[in-house]
Amino acid sequence: MSSSAENGNNSSGKQDGEKTYKKTASSAIKGTIQLGIGYTVGNLTSKPDRDVLMQDFYVVESVFLPSEGSNLTPAHHYPDFRFKTYAPLAFRYFRELFGIKPDDYLYSICSEPLIELSNPGASGSLFFVTSDDEFIIKTVQHKEAEFLQKLLPGYYMNLNQNPRTLLPKFYGLYCFQSGGINIRIVVMNNVLPRSVKMHYKYDLKGSTYKRRASRKEREKSCPTFKDLDFLQDMHEGIYFDLDTYNALMKTLQRDCRVLESFKIMDYSLLLGVHILDHTSKEKDGENAQSTTDSKRPGGQKVLYSTAMESIQASGKAVDVDVSENTMGGIPAKSHRGERLLLFMGIIDILQSYRLIKRLEHSWKALVYDGVSHSIIF
Repeated sequence: MSSSAENGNNSSGKQDGEKTYKKTASSAIKGTIQLGIGYTVGNLTSKPDRDVLMQDFYVVESVFLPSEGSNLTPAHHYPDFRFKTYAPLAFRYFRELFGIKPDDYLYSICSEPLIELSNPGASGSLFFVTSDDEFIIKTVQHKEAEFLQKLLPGYYMNLNQNPRTLLPKFYGLYCFQSGGINIRIVVMNNVLPRSVKMHYKYDLKGSTYKRRASRKEREKSCPTFKDLDFLQDMHEGIYFDLDTYNALMKTLQRDCRVLESFKIMDYSLLLGVHILDHTSKEKDGENAQSTTDSKRPGGQKVLYSTAMESIQASGKAVDVDVSENTMGGIPAKSHRGERLLLFMGIIDILQSYRLIKRLEHSWKALVYDGVSHSIIF
């Protein structure tokens, strides 16, 4: 695993407790993201619709936003910065494919302050979610941004064939430049909605080697557990309606084949578990949590964004009352008979299988039988 210095991350808190990334306050990152995307997406609406060409995947557009403003850009209270948009026409196509209108995209990202999330991983990335819960914005390293650019033609072909997928849905790739610092961000779908309480959350790799949540992680209010924890908590499995199970397995197998074709091996399945039978006991908390969600204009705006839509499930729900809102989750049951809603998506596909990982895997193969760390779903 690369160190914080290698990541370019300097996530030491300032005096007021605010996080920094590459010596830039997270509030400045959030503000410049909104300014940059507000300008570039607005400017893109003047360009006519047309088919995406191969060269569109490699276009990089750049705009300079001085603090005093210009004929094209608004004044702001941040230092002068440059904002780059990668493959703008290609990402516009992806957003259209998922039914995201330019006004909705701008409203989600720019109308309210972005909300910073805690990061359970060791990447040092900052994560933000839009106030309407639709989009996740994540800082990525230079190599990850380059990797996504290389993936775009194949990603385009795959989405055309299978818009319903558990693979990450990328809606934009941008770079903020100021004072010799480059901060790259990607806009993605939000796998785990904040408006739904996740009673359990897992990062699963299909591996058991060192796959238990640390003591520090377990002490968090909403910890992210790992494979060994999942096997312990759900030791008798999770039960699905047969049609739902078949649809889920078909989607996962297809998505894993796509990742294999891209030579991507280091990724996870993020799984959130909501226990419906606990809901009535937590009404007060859920009502408070849904306050922000009630502000959303017209409800869900993104097609194929929920777990249930993503697996193309045609089967009936598993003993879920027809009056019950599944909130986009996949209905299931625990071995104790508890009614569950599962929220899931494949994450971290941009962390390509580096040489050090291959060496680590080879070394483990000498010590273990190869089964305990095989990457399977």
